[in-house]
Amino acid sequence: MSLEQTINNDIKTAMLAKNEVSLRSLRAVKAAILLAKTAEGAKENLSEDEEIKLLQKLVKQRRDSFEIFEKQNRPELAAKEKEEIYVIEKYLPAQLSVDELKQIISKVISETGATSPADMGKVMGVASKQLAGKADGKTISGIVKELLAK
Repeated sequence: MSLEQTINNDIKTAMLAKNEVSLRSLRAVKAAILLAKTAEGAKENLSEDEEIKLLQKLVKQRRDSFEIFEKQNRPELAAKEKEEIYVIEKYLPAQLSVDELKQIISKVISETGATSPADMGKVMGVASKQLAGKADGKTISGIVKELLAK
């Protein structure tokens, strides 16, 4: 079943359960899917990779908003963003732990022959492709910097 079908079914479930948080979050995902499908040059259906990227983008937007609301001392808005992140993350594949990421990135560093922070671009290109959907780009970048600085 595609992400769109899953979201539509879950919207119906959330409506019946009168779950406002899930409903709000799922409607945002559905809107993003529709926008992606109707964008100029878009295909009829999104691939699984495109669906994952879309969900990651939505989570990242909400994390950024959450941080802004925290800085502006707006806990009620920050709480809404946090709730939506929680609902949307259920549709993403399981994220790798920091230890697992370090192992994979160490292997990438040895494969690419990177030795200094100047080689970060080389490592990030390969690591980002390998870890697409399994880890956040910001987290990957931080670990690559840490390992290359040693």
